[in-house]
Amino acid sequence: MLTDILQAIHGWLTSVEGETITAFTILLTLSTTVHIIIRVWVIRLLHKLDENTASEWYAEIIKAKLPQRALMMVPLIFLYLGIDFVPGLNEAFEGFVTRLTASLMILVAARVIDALLSSVHAIYRMMPKADQRPIKSYIQLGKLIVYIFALIFIIASLSDQSPWYFLSGIGAIMAILLLVFRDTLLSLVASVQLTNNDLIRIGDWIEMPNFGADGDVVDISLNTVRVQNFDKTFTVIPTHKFLDHSFRNWRGMSEAGGRRIMRSLHIDLSSIRFLNYKEIQQLRKTHLLGSYIEGKMEEIMAYNEKHLGDNPSVLTNARWLTNVGTFRAYVIEYLKRHPRSKKDLLMLVRQLEPTGHGLPLQIYVFTNTTAWAEYEAIQADIFDHLLSILPEFGLRVYQQPTGEDFKMLSRRG
Repeated sequence: MLTDILQAIHGWLTSVEGETITAFTILLTLSTTVHIIIRVWVIRLLHKLDENTASEWYAEIIKAKLPQRALMMVPLIFLYLGIDFVPGLNEAFEGFVTRLTASLMILVAARVIDALLSSVHAIYRMMPKADQRPIKSYIQLGKLIVYIFALIFIIASLSDQSPWYFLSGIGAIMAILLLVFRDTLLSLVASVQLTNNDLIRIGDWIEMPNFGADGDVVDISLNTVRVQNFDKTFTVIPTHKFLDHSFRNWRGMSEAGGRRIMRSLHIDLSSIRFLNYKEIQQLRKTHLLGSYIEGKMEEIMAYNEKHLGDNPSVLTNARWLTNVGTFRAYVIEYLKRHPRSKKDLLMLVRQLEPTGHGLPLQIYVFTNTTAWAEYEAIQADIFDHLLSILPEFGLRVYQQPTGEDFKMLSRRG
């Protein structure tokens, strides 16, 4: 069909009377008309089809402008083949027009491949597990290679040389290319390692203090990783820096479904003591401590009866309940029964080494949510309760003296 059209145009052009420029002008006019028809009607029709179809992949192809760019090849092919049928055209001018048209066809072909790769990436991202294996860096590398070869072929076409003439000399400029594309090559290696080792995915919460990044990964490309921080700012990190610097990925927390609370209460050392019998009886009424105190007192009484010997009144010979030990038992029972603690993950209350700021009593527990606001609210509720219940065990939180403390001392003096 195309041959018939070209033959008909040939007959028309050869029948045109007048200068060669007239025939060439007619050819340009016809090519321009084809271009306008494609731009105005054909592409508009493609958009109408997009509006009337529910296909997501077709919408992505239209968005990437794949068919639009491919159709731009038609007027160029029309001009490239039709130039041979212009009668009396100067050979040098004809060769220039042919080479220029061929160069434009190469550029359009590169843009078509660019759109094709963009479409592939967009369709791939519709897949359920696309964020786990991002391919954007590979797509960008493919586009870079396409445009490099397109540039070589365009230069070869314009200079009327074989592409192999330029490709054979590419080894001589490899050092320059390595210097120019150093970061790109490093980022390519890093991107492959990050993807293959599943170190980063889109949507991961990462921390990278060296770059001030603390937020969610929103984009992974060939050269950069973009992080949206929790203050809604963006941090752009070169991809290869992830191999040079340490970073923390919180994905494991999200997958576990619980977020860790690890905070200490600093107990004033001077408030730590043995409980008296009245206090024990009072605490025995607490539903969280009832069974603990019953069992502990039986154990203590059995031990004391066996080991007190001849000096039953000496305190150092006996065992007894301490207020800090009973408080630890209370805290662990409280955490076990808390409705927002995650029971299948590690839960403990432990003493750390005493310091000048008292005895650190560390609470280690996981919440049953990873949402930041909920996590902070749960953590605050837990410590609100523990700080308020401390005096019931005769304990005080360590606090450095304030101005009010010195005022009270001065008044007493």
